[in-house]
Amino acid sequence: MKYSFILFGILFGFILSRAGATTFDNYINLFLFRDLQLLWVIASAVLVAGFGVQLLRLARARALFSGEALTFVGKPMTRDLWLGAILFGVGWGMTGSCPGSAVAMLGEGKMAVLATIAGIFVGTYLFAWRDYRRGKSTPCNRSF
Repeated sequence: MKYSFILFGILFGFILSRAGATTFDNYINLFLFRDLQLLWVIASAVLVAGFGVQLLRLARARALFSGEALTFVGKPMTRDLWLGAILFGVGWGMTGSCPGSAVAMLGEGKMAVLATIAGIFVGTYLFAWRDYRRGKSTPCNRSF
């Protein structure tokens, strides 16, 4: 049960592939408003996730492995959030891949996505490093 997330990841990647979210051209066509197939995929995912979160709240769901209660706490709008959203959108448009689909693209053998994955890691590291320098977080000492 501990490693069941691997099966969920494989299933998620398969669904992304079947939906066309692992094709660079589909992202280009989306951003140029030539083909809105991915827009409907994203909108469907948002709707399903929204209903799913509401069901989890109503059911007072607990984490699968630890058993602790799930909490759903919103984050306030900050300048950093806007900056991150803009960087996310620019990166998405420039690379023709979303961070969620980048790993699935790699699984399909699209090696050009390695630059995107490297950018995801570098950006995540720099964000955490900046927060650590500002005293907003502590270094992660967890072992996996």
